[in-house]
Formats: sequence, structure tokens, C-alpha cells
Amino acid sequence: MVDSLVELVRGKRIVALTGAGISTESGIPDYRGPGRPERIRDPMQHREFVEKEAARTKYWARSMIGWPRLAEARPNAGHRALAALEERGLVAGVITQNVDGLHGAAGSREVVELHGALRRVKCLACDEVTSRDYMQQRLMEHNPRHAGDARIQPDGDVELPDALVASFEIVACTACGGVLMPDVVFFGGSVPRPTLDAAWALFDQAEVLVVVGSSLAVFSGYRFVRRAAERGIPVAIINRGATRGDEHATLRIDEASGVVLPELARRLP
Repeated sequence: MVDSLVELVRGKRIVALTGAGISTESGIPDYRGPGRPERIRDPMQHREFVEKEAARTKYWARSMIGWPRLAEARPNAGHRALAALEERGLVAGVITQNVDGLHGAAGSREVVELHGALRRVKCLACDEVTSRDYMQQRLMEHNPRHAGDARIQPDGDVELPDALVASFEIVACTACGGVLMPDVVFFGGSVPRPTLDAAWALFDQAEVLVVVGSSLAVFSGYRFVRRAAERGIPVAIINRGATRGDEHATLRIDEASGVVLPELARRLP
């Protein structure tokens, strides 16, 4: 199947659309991949986080435990292959649904993070942006006994018993005292207009769209596959398992991206 992929993209400008599946080989689980355990609970919802202090407390308590493992994750062969292809002028850039920052860490320069980045924290009142590492330091200082290990989620959240959340203390913005939120788009939230504009501008450079590690269940990613189909732009999908966009795919490869992308990079001139 890699032969077919090489022939499809040869001589064409590639734009990659990536999802959680590209990061599983870095130790970050996806939401819907084959063999993934059924979720005990739904991911955090945007409205719930904004409106309910109890929801924010649960999120930050769980995130404080999950963040160190997510922060330690490193790019894998798939991330590095996309960065190498960009360096050689074959990939125009990456539109990613991931919030883990691994494309940038791998060396990719043109990256549009559709759903934001966990490495940043934003105040909902004054818009001040600080680092997640600084937030972690503050949370640890206020909750020195709140520690442990648990099963991590793709957004850095973990499963944590309610009893361990009850005494957790969240912190406020140091500039204005406002509510702090990871600079990401939670489920039910909207991709900011400037981010979406940047994504469409990058998409417009595509002569072939390569989807990597995404089931395309979320519309924020699926819309690009649908637009590619409308424009007659070939779509290649590299994903373990079926996707919402399979009917639009010129080529489907059911294989790990960490295998396919390095081989693609090796075989393209």
C-alpha cells in the first residue's frame, strides 16, 4: 500500500491532517482507536468547564496528575517523518487536531493547532497566557499532598476518584483573579476564527490531503476532507480502523503512521 501512496503524492504538494492516532506511538492514547478501552466518562465539555467550579476543580485535579506524563512524551517516527518531508519542501504544513505539541517538537514549522495546545493556559477574563509548567508549579504548591498516578487521556486528563478531588484547591489568574483554562478547545467549544482561517489558508496549498491517525468523527477535522472531495483533491487516509471520511478517500491504509510515514519519506525524492 505504501507503493500506492508514493504514486499518489509524488510531485504533489502535501498537506497533512493529523489526529490522536499519530501520537499513540509516543505513549499518548487516542479516543477511538482499535483496542482502546471504553471511556468511563465523557471528556470535559466547554460549557461545563466555564460554568461550573466543581467541573473546573475536577479537571485541574486530574490534569495535575496527568500533566507530567504528557509533558514527558516525545515525537515518534511519524512526527519526525512529516517534519523531514516539510524540510524537503514536500509537505506544505500540518493541520492537527492534537493538543500535545509533538509536531512542533519534531521540527515541523507550519503547524495549525486546531484545538489549541495544552502547554498554554489562558485566563478567561483578561486573556493573559501563561505556561502549563507554571500552572503545574502553582497547583503543586497549593496541593502538596495531592499526588499519584492514573490512566492518562489524550487531553492530559486522567481517571481519578472523587474522594481525591474533594480537597483539591484550584488557583486563579495572577493578573486579575480570573478563571484559568487550558488553551484548548474542549468538546462543544468552537475553533477560534483566526485559527480556522489559518487552517483554510494552509489547506488551500494542498494538491493532496493526507489524513493521519484520525477517525474524523469530529467535524473540525472532517470538514477538510469534505472540502477536498468537493474540489477534487485526492485524499489519502492512514489510520488504524474505519473513518468517517472513508467514502471520500482515494487511498486507505490501515497501518500505524510510525511505519507508513517514515517509509514514505524514505521513498520520495
